[in-house]
Amino acid sequence: MPQNDEQPWRFDKERAALLVIDMQSDFVDEGAVMEVAMARHRIPVMRRVIELCRAHGVPVVYTQHVLSDHFNISPLETAYQPRLKAEGMREGSAGTGIVAELAPLAGEVVIKKHRYDAFHNTQLETVLRNIRGAGQVDTVIIIGTVTSICCESTARSAFMRDYKVAFVGDANGGLDEASHDATLAIIGKVFGRVMTAAELESLF
Repeated sequence: MPQNDEQPWRFDKERAALLVIDMQSDFVDEGAVMEVAMARHRIPVMRRVIELCRAHGVPVVYTQHVLSDHFNISPLETAYQPRLKAEGMREGSAGTGIVAELAPLAGEVVIKKHRYDAFHNTQLETVLRNIRGAGQVDTVIIIGTVTSICCESTARSAFMRDYKVAFVGDANGGLDEASHDATLAIIGKVFGRVMTAAELESLF
């Protein structure tokens, strides 16, 4: 993907951070409570993006969607997904863990969240503002799951905070092709630059 006058902004790897959204066992494992098969199938592409970023010194930040057994911390979410009232993504459970193929390295930040938007009531913005030095990060690369839910919500929220959004289409996993493609269409029109992992790599 060339960086020319047709693009709304230029990608600068020196000012980027990678967000790996919710690649947890409860979303990824076969038969998991909130299984997203596309996310599992795209692990090799996600790993390629993570390794690319690590090789070039781009910080990798993970998110974990976490619920509680003690009280309903996300009542509207569980209203739409009633099975989550009883199981799934419980604090401290194996299901909240990032899958082994994409596991964080020592020192990489993991942000716990209770809403689809990874910025909402979390430390993410503070981390991004400082992880490469004060005010250095102006671009977020987004991969993970679910494309049209947590990934899209986080992309929109990043845009609202004036971050440039690089949304890697083949490193996001959706519930189905239709919703996945719809997110890529709307992000690409007004919220960010949609690209493949290969196109991202060409910008490094």
